[in-house]
Amino acid sequence: MFELEQSICLKTTIRAKLTQTLKPEHLEVINESHMHAVPAGSESHFRVLVVSPQFEGLSLLQRHRLVNETLREELSSCIHALAIQAKTPQQWSSNPSLA
Repeated sequence: MFELEQSICLKTTIRAKLTQTLKPEHLEVINESHMHAVPAGSESHFRVLVVSPQFEGLSLLQRHRLVNETLREELSSCIHALAIQAKTPQQWSSNPSLA
């Protein structure tokens, strides 16, 4: 039970930080740890899809840096891998999918 609560907590933390910093129009946070060779209930591998107007005019690398900086504390302590999709609202409207 603790592992589930911890996973929900980290997912909630990720969502809250990205929402506060990037003001996304759409946000998905997915724990993909179960797809890797980690103990059951782990919270080490995440995928995020962030659609934000703040990404307008930024390169893909700059967008990823914004996400990574926002989650710096979690990336240095408990997140082993983070897959990022960072789209502008226009990009999202033309292709609303999570890769």
